[in-house]
Order: sequence, then C-alpha cells, then structure tokens
Amino acid sequence: MYPECFFVNMQPMWHKGRKSYIMYHGTTLQNAIRIMNEGFSPSYDGMLGPGVYVTRSFEKASHYPVNSNGERLAVLKLVVRVGRVKRINYQDHPLQKTWYRYGYDTAWVPPNCGMVNSGLEENCVYDPRRITVLDVIPNNRFW
Repeated sequence: MYPECFFVNMQPMWHKGRKSYIMYHGTTLQNAIRIMNEGFSPSYDGMLGPGVYVTRSFEKASHYPVNSNGERLAVLKLVVRVGRVKRINYQDHPLQKTWYRYGYDTAWVPPNCGMVNSGLEENCVYDPRRITVLDVIPNNRFW
C-alpha cells in the first residue's frame, strides 16, 4: 500500500557533520516538477510562520494538498539538513511564528503535543536551500 520509504528509520542521518533527516512534502505533480527544476518557494505564513513545511511522516505528506481540485498528486522524498531546531510544542508558544529571527533554522512540532489534529509531527524549514529533493513519488490518493 505504501512505498517502502514509508518505513524509514526516523533517526537522523549525518552528512559531513550535519544532522539530516529523510522527510516528505505533499503537493500536486505539476508543483513537484516545478520544485525539482526551480527549488522550493517558502510559504509566507502558516502555523509556524514562513518557510517550507515538511514532515518525517509519508502518511501525513500523502494527505496534502488538502484541496487538489482533481489534479494529479505527488509526494517529494527529501533530505533536510535541519540545522538549529526550535521545538514548538504548544499553541501560542512565544516563538511559534518568529523562531527564525532567533537563529533557528527549523521549527519542529513533536507528535501528539496537541498542535496538529493528526497527532503527527511537522517541521518548517526557513531556508529552502537546506532541502534536497531525492525523488518524486506519485500519489494516487483521490478526494
């Protein structure tokens, strides 16, 4: 049912002394191709402020975008160099939307902390140059 990458080890990888994780980003197939060619365009705002929203959960990524209007979907498999990470584990955290102004590279919402309805973790990476696309996985989800 899921590609074998769904069952990845959730432990960090080390690349040249830098902590990296396999993560995923759900989008339309058209946007996935654009991202492969041009790189990510960060969101201007969201639950964690500006940045690129990614997750270590293939399952979670496969449910995005929420409203696809019948477009073909894809999940991007990524390597993310997380850098300095700020844990945001409750709503209205004082740095919830401003963490990047304090020298953090990534904001992380841990699983089951009450911030995300699914209970799955979420990350926001401020600088898209920290993200490398490894693969485009077709997503046959239909809503």
